[in-house]
Amino acid sequence: MTDVKGNAAIVFLLAQLAWSQVFPIPAWEKAKPETAGFDARRLSALTPLLASLDTSAMMVVQGGRVVFEYGDLTEVSYLASCRKSVLAMLYGKYVADGTIRLDATLEELGMDDLGGLLPVEKKATVEHLITARSGVFHPASNSGDRLAQAPPRGTQKPGTYHLYSNWDFNAAGAAFEKITKRDIFDALETDLARPIGMQDFDRARHKKSGDLTRSQYPAYHMHFSTRDMARLGYLMLRKGNWNGKQLVPADWIRRITSLVTPMFDLNPPSERGYASGRLWGYGYMWWIWDDHRREGPLKGAYSAFGAVGQYVTVLPELGAVVAHKTVPGKRPDGTDRGVTGTQYQAILAHVIAARR
Repeated sequence: MTDVKGNAAIVFLLAQLAWSQVFPIPAWEKAKPETAGFDARRLSALTPLLASLDTSAMMVVQGGRVVFEYGDLTEVSYLASCRKSVLAMLYGKYVADGTIRLDATLEELGMDDLGGLLPVEKKATVEHLITARSGVFHPASNSGDRLAQAPPRGTQKPGTYHLYSNWDFNAAGAAFEKITKRDIFDALETDLARPIGMQDFDRARHKKSGDLTRSQYPAYHMHFSTRDMARLGYLMLRKGNWNGKQLVPADWIRRITSLVTPMFDLNPPSERGYASGRLWGYGYMWWIWDDHRREGPLKGAYSAFGAVGQYVTVLPELGAVVAHKTVPGKRPDGTDRGVTGTQYQAILAHVIAARR
């Protein structure tokens, strides 16, 4: 009897190992929710919820297989601030091989901006840029950040104060290009999109933009489909390894998904913690789950967030990835479409509740 039980346990473990190593080559496989540990009835209840919101498409991936899908997964559209999380991934191999030094300062790199940066601002490092702690409160070339709530320039030493500022993120892109001597979108294509087999990637759609009379550093906007967003999330879940090839160093994945700024240290104060409904702190251009208990199905979770309704969330405890997209546009009443962070949190809660 003991041998039978032992053999059964080995078979079970081998089955689990085989399940965990599936990759979408060339396309995503589908799996019955029950075989992946989900309640099919509860998952299907997501459909009317998403239909009541401005969700354009959504995928839930478990073990490399699709267990839930909604909408047109192939439609390519604006990624918004999820672009920053993708840039964090691109940094990985160049940090690992010594090409990029995280402690290199703006002054060392010869980086300035319109009207000039202050001496204290030039002491900000590459690491400060990618953790949004540079202390540089110069206007960015594009909107969508918290600059309006920034303290006066020069009052915060680099590394001591978090502010979600597009200047930091755009300068991080410029630093990447300056140091590696590679265009971000070229690196995106060769280092990530092609190796993980993105099905809808179009290099021609990726162009920089911004008001260069405000800042000399443009935004590096990206455009992906939902099913390709899920590939990025699955690469993160697999700690940068894609079907045996290490595309992003595992140590770098751990680093960029570690908590640097707890939710109660986010600025402005209205962004902080439970009162605002934001239970996410900040890492290296990834949002990090920061509930005070730090346990349960969201333990170790991290997410890329983008305006309007772009989200890629990795749930390591469940071995799952959620990709969500809202294509920008207008509702019938003329207001802008969008799925808020609070609404998306409810979607995540629904997914988690469906997990057995």
